[in-house]
Amino acid sequence: MKDEEILHLNLRRQALTHDANGRTVWQPVLVARSIPAAQTALIICDMWDKHWSRGATERVDAMAPRMNAVIQRARARGVQIVHAPSETMDFYAQTAARQRMILAPRVAPPPVPHPNPPLPIDDSDGGSDTGEPSEYKAWSRQHPAIEIKDEDGISDDGLEIYSYLQERGTKAVLIMGVHTNMCILNRSFGIRALVRWGVDTALVRDLTDTMYNPALRPYVAHEEGTRLVVEYIEKFWCPTLTSEDLMSSH
Repeated sequence: MKDEEILHLNLRRQALTHDANGRTVWQPVLVARSIPAAQTALIICDMWDKHWSRGATERVDAMAPRMNAVIQRARARGVQIVHAPSETMDFYAQTAARQRMILAPRVAPPPVPHPNPPLPIDDSDGGSDTGEPSEYKAWSRQHPAIEIKDEDGISDDGLEIYSYLQERGTKAVLIMGVHTNMCILNRSFGIRALVRWGVDTALVRDLTDTMYNPALRPYVAHEEGTRLVVEYIEKFWCPTLTSEDLMSSH
């Protein structure tokens, strides 16, 4: 039975240590952890049907089929799926998945202080690498390649999501989607909020992307910018894992 499924996760953090010369360095540390699937939720952040940045849209298009396969597998194992395509709730207003979140009794999360170091990249220009002159709301729904089931939840409100997860006894939250340096960290249901509420949180690092333009600091390729933000999260906020852990039965 899926209620008895256990997720075996390989969680990675960055830890300060010393090299052979006694210099302080950051090193990745892997910790194996087992969590009941039925006590776990997976949040899909802002995987929209279209983005104002062509580069962002193309990367989401490429990511969505793999993400859908991972979501299907996680759902089958008993993980609660929460779709969070911000600013599109009107599209889902009458669905069972949306109503489920609205009806959850509200629970105020306890604030937990947490430092907020600066990001390792400069995203002050909006982060597009395909030259769009301005930002606008291009999205109307979640990417159609990602299936939503009646037993899932839909919300873009942190209090709604937190309350629903408390109601169902969720102990751990995994988050995937875009963009790592912006919405994944900063939404009302994002990593910074979850960690400050004391929620056991982890990022699925191979199913995310940044809004980063290589023309700005630190002047590296887009993929390298994403890697730097993932490592920033591992240093200061929460561990990460790969989607293979959710696909595996062992």
